[in-house]
Amino acid sequence: MEILWLFGAAFIASALGGVLGMASGIFIVPILTLFFHTSIHAAIGASIVSVIACSCASAAPFIRSRLTNIRLAILLETATTLGALSGVFLIGLVSTRFLYGLFTAVLLISARQMLARRREAVVDAAPSSDCLASRLRLHASYPESSSAERTYQVGNVPLGMSLMYGAGLISALLGIGSGVLKIPAMDAALRLPIKVSSATSNLMIGVTAAASAVAWYSRGEIDVNLAGPVALGSVVGALLGARLLMWLPAEKLRLFFVAVLILLAGQMLMSTFGIQFPGDLS
Repeated sequence: MEILWLFGAAFIASALGGVLGMASGIFIVPILTLFFHTSIHAAIGASIVSVIACSCASAAPFIRSRLTNIRLAILLETATTLGALSGVFLIGLVSTRFLYGLFTAVLLISARQMLARRREAVVDAAPSSDCLASRLRLHASYPESSSAERTYQVGNVPLGMSLMYGAGLISALLGIGSGVLKIPAMDAALRLPIKVSSATSNLMIGVTAAASAVAWYSRGEIDVNLAGPVALGSVVGALLGARLLMWLPAEKLRLFFVAVLILLAGQMLMSTFGIQFPGDLS
């Protein structure tokens, strides 16, 4: 019975994470610690496995539908990885309370920025051949419906790389997934459609989690009995999340993501003042 409950919890968390392009661990870790009384380290180990499963399962539908910008994902992941490596060396040098406050501010600013971009303009003009995105061939398109093709142009690549570096840095310092910061960065700096941001983020979080999984497995923190049903539920949930992302209108998806950002900002704000919840990642 517990295996079925673990499967169901991972299914729901990964479906939500798949729609938002975020690591499902931000939902799975609290669920495992609060309702299944799992140790925080075992919960994080199972969460990392679920993120890899979620990313792998949703990658194929997103790539087939051409929502994922693979060239852009590879480029941005280099900046995120460098930021995460920098964050590892800075752990212990920066006050955790200050980081929580900074993260709260970043989330609220991101939510405001995403609300300001509720209407996504259709790009008709040809991209400039001199910009970095054109030289790297990052501009692309995806089918918005059965008969309509949506063309989009990638915006300020250097600013996007800088924000991705910051996302990796903050995620390493706080021990959280960086998907919650990647999508606002892609939305604000790169001016990507929200569906493209979510799909591209889904691919990137799997690469980041795979690197982390090696370290957690070598430390013996991954419990196979726990990670097994969680991974299976994540695969099925991620497939559903991929379908929902392609079906949901961009307007509603953006508002949904903003609501999640505000809820997470509230949790981080409480952590800033020392109010901790059971299973808090900190």
